[in-house]
Amino acid sequence: MARDRFVFAHLADAHVGAWPRDPSVRAALRQSLLRALEVAEARDAEFLLISGDLFHTPVPDPGEVAPVAAALRRLVDDGRRIYVIYGSHDYVAHRTSWLDVLAETGVFLRVAPEAVRTEGTRWSLPYLVDEPTGARIAGISGRSHGLDREYFRAVDSEAFRAEPGFKVFQFHAAVEDYLPPSLREHIHGIRVEDLPTGCDYYAGGHIHFTYEGTGPGGGLLVNPGPVFGTSRTDLENGLAGRTHQGIAIVTVANGTPTVEFVDTAPRDLVRLVDVDVSGKSVEEARAELRERVEGEARPGTLVFPRVHGTLSDGSVASLALADLGRTAGKAAGSVHWDVRDLLPASPDGTLATTESDVEGTGLRELLTASRPGASWLEGPEGERRVRELLRELGLPKGDGESRQDYTNARLSSARHLLGVRDEGGA
Repeated sequence: MARDRFVFAHLADAHVGAWPRDPSVRAALRQSLLRALEVAEARDAEFLLISGDLFHTPVPDPGEVAPVAAALRRLVDDGRRIYVIYGSHDYVAHRTSWLDVLAETGVFLRVAPEAVRTEGTRWSLPYLVDEPTGARIAGISGRSHGLDREYFRAVDSEAFRAEPGFKVFQFHAAVEDYLPPSLREHIHGIRVEDLPTGCDYYAGGHIHFTYEGTGPGGGLLVNPGPVFGTSRTDLENGLAGRTHQGIAIVTVANGTPTVEFVDTAPRDLVRLVDVDVSGKSVEEARAELRERVEGEARPGTLVFPRVHGTLSDGSVASLALADLGRTAGKAAGSVHWDVRDLLPASPDGTLATTESDVEGTGLRELLTASRPGASWLEGPEGERRVRELLRELGLPKGDGESRQDYTNARLSSARHLLGVRDEGGA
């Protein structure tokens, strides 16, 4: 029988196991998630919704999974239910993921159908009933590269909509109507009207950005934001208050939900440093970077320097950032360099004014000559992908990072930049 009043929790995009090169950052991410689960327990949430990407890869390191699995098991042993859909990172076809393992051991209840469906084929939306509250819960799992968009357009949700009681729909997809301006040119998602109508709560995930809006025909539409984040941009948005980092607590009273966002990320430990090295020599740039990083380094702090501009001499590698991070940041928990917008001097020793002055011409000639026939290598966007790929593959091995972890991190980043997946990727 449906209840008039109850509380549930909603989180998405925890990405346990992200930041493979930074054990200190991985630990901060893990702690943010564990705090979020403690909040759900302290607020007496009857059930927890996880709307995709609990894990950063389908099979992360067991050492990352173990404390999270133990915390989730405690919630279940305390009588709470956990309803999960797969995200674009933690789903993998034809192989067993950690989500599958935890579901089989009774930690999770999988909500969404995982069958690969023929495009255009109509299919009926299955759902589960949370017996203590009477809530009906359905969902569609995420897929890489927007492959799930057709699932939304082909779903028949009539039987689900006809059910009595409070209805929840979980999804892991970008809703174009709620994309922040910085993402609108880069992400193609679903529209609000692609969601099934008649639900009381739409539990979103995927874009690492908090929003609260209205679903089709009414109902509360929520993305809680990332639990911590997987990029410097995520951390910037969190520190600036543009997004929450944690968990949403939803209170239902007489069928109407209201949401409260609770931040659990350790923002006090994060230090963002922005350094423009334009026109500086390698020696000058290293001196400034050392001073700026040392100025932010405190025990346990996570320092994220973003280095940009064009050097007057030398290469990016000649900055020896790994060594600089070890010495200048020795009082910190870790130093994580972002050099995506850092350029070396041009070959003739003159300053380059734009990225294309340095490497764009060569890349365009290479891509034009090779005629690869791949749309993702065409035009300015293809040039950008290759440039970012070259920089990512050129990052130095981190202090204490094993050769295997370093290799896996570079391969994972390369797949992400190129928009491809292997048998074990998502």
